[in-house]
Amino acid sequence: MAAPALVTLVTGEEEFLVDRTVRELAGRAREALREAGEDAGDTHDIEGSALGTGELSTLTSPSLFGGGTIVIIRSAQNAVKDVAAELAGYAKAPSPDAFVILTHAGGAKGKALLGDLKKAGADVIDRPKVTRASDRASFVKGEFKRAGRQADSGAVEALLESVGGDLRELASAVNQLASDTEGRITAPVVARYYRGRAEATGFSVADHAVNGQLAQALEQLRWALGTGTAPVLITSALANGVRLLGRVGGAGNKNSAALAGEVGAPPWKIDQVRRQLRAWHPDGVALALQAVAEADAQVKGDSVSVGYALERAIRRIVEARSIGRAA
Repeated sequence: MAAPALVTLVTGEEEFLVDRTVRELAGRAREALREAGEDAGDTHDIEGSALGTGELSTLTSPSLFGGGTIVIIRSAQNAVKDVAAELAGYAKAPSPDAFVILTHAGGAKGKALLGDLKKAGADVIDRPKVTRASDRASFVKGEFKRAGRQADSGAVEALLESVGGDLRELASAVNQLASDTEGRITAPVVARYYRGRAEATGFSVADHAVNGQLAQALEQLRWALGTGTAPVLITSALANGVRLLGRVGGAGNKNSAALAGEVGAPPWKIDQVRRQLRAWHPDGVALALQAVAEADAQVKGDSVSVGYALERAIRRIVEARSIGRAA
């Protein structure tokens, strides 16, 4: 395992990937120190906003007990001006006894520091936000490979449908499948493993609501809430389901594969939404969006009864499905 650069900059807003990269870099740094016959005397993990002027030189100094040091500076974009200058200056001539790992969101804030660190020669690893459905599918495939398991495309689609788009949850799900199942992982394997749980995710609640299946949607809602599913995940799934109706409905007859990249959903999902749209009118979609927005505000505002707010939203979505529909 190769040692990381003395100064590494991890950029991007994908929190899970940034955190994982930092952990891996720190692990490689410790291994490099051990191979050099040194101990990682100190590991400092500090927020950029908490780093004081002049503190960097202290953190990167060798431990009193000998050995090298590892310094992790998170959200470096929040460092004050003088500290940012120190970070850029340090990157030009880093201590040979310290590995410094910085994270930066990559946005406009602290943009000058980002440029200065790159110019100073810091090794840069980019972890941009994963927004496209195809990229999430690629991530899941990579996670199966990382776990040393084979999985077909059907398994990847089934897992995305069951778990959703959160990378941390997807990585955890892959690890669970890898450790609890044997042989090639397929869609039926995923379905069997997640039976009950998979069927009661927010996405299943949303699909039942959009399909006008009120009783099933409410049953799945109660099961999901009863087993600890966060209400905000359910409103997110409802919003995603209704928004897809609007975006796909407004795209005309564009090819599903071409449309997938625009709306952030795989082609098979586009085809599913188009089947759902046969029962919807644009006016109904607009009313459903309003219902979801109100439920989202109530859930995030700690409504007296989150369950009631979600149930009411589902009933309104089902009702909206019949509004303006041609006879």
